[in-house]
Amino acid sequence: MGGSTWKGCNLLVVVVVVVSSMVAATTANFYENFDLTWGDNRAKILNGGQLLSLSMDKVSGSGFRSKKEYLFGRIDMQLKLVSGNSAGTVTAYYLSSEGPTHDEIDFEFLGNVSGDPYILHTNVFSQGKGNREQQFYLWFDPTKNFHTYSIIWKPQHIIFLVDNIPIRVFKNTESVGVPFPKNQPMRIYSSLWNADDWATRGGLVKTDWSKAPFTAYYRNFKATGVSDASVFSDAATSDTQTQTLDADGRRRLRWVQKYFMIYNYCNDPKRFPQGFPAECSNGRF
Repeated sequence: MGGSTWKGCNLLVVVVVVVSSMVAATTANFYENFDLTWGDNRAKILNGGQLLSLSMDKVSGSGFRSKKEYLFGRIDMQLKLVSGNSAGTVTAYYLSSEGPTHDEIDFEFLGNVSGDPYILHTNVFSQGKGNREQQFYLWFDPTKNFHTYSIIWKPQHIIFLVDNIPIRVFKNTESVGVPFPKNQPMRIYSSLWNADDWATRGGLVKTDWSKAPFTAYYRNFKATGVSDASVFSDAATSDTQTQTLDADGRRRLRWVQKYFMIYNYCNDPKRFPQGFPAECSNGRF
């Protein structure tokens, strides 16, 4: 190989390495990416930063938050939820900014008595206003193994995914006067806390403190910036200006919403006697 050709190959390698490092996702350990914010020693980082646990007892729950703020991108986290009788507990995993006009994108896992399914509660806040709940059962036991819960956040839409299956799409409908989270950077938060005044059967089933401590586990955090997430998954198209999901993604979304959705605010006329919110028309929620 000639000298000029060899130098060219070396330069190509250097360029590839530099570009790859620029677009690499954040996958470092929990010590580097998160702060344990409350609950004293009930929140723990284990296995050299590869595993995080949150626990709750009768005295307190616990929580953590990301060191960094994010504006758009994809967030992935694997969770294994509280096992056994988890009634009254809520494991929250969400993005949020701060202040009275904050934005927020929520996963909340509502515990239940042994043998009954968890409820996955989702919500979107923009400029301090939420009340956009959709709820689902899961098609697996989320306490037996780790499963991946993801948020794709772009200026055009928000997609909630479970094991890379889209369960909800919230589209930007600013054109009809609906605020959309796009200007406030958000941190990642998670907490395990007692909500037995509402979480399980509307508060009818209380937390059984004889089962404490309750513990949830986290691993394999990954944050992909918008610059290197133009193709987020096999369910999301690269042309996000014109289309949110490809044909397979739309099929899987319909499957989840047909068989596992148990509440949709856009189908609750008693809650909105004066008419549904604007984003509920034409499937834009």
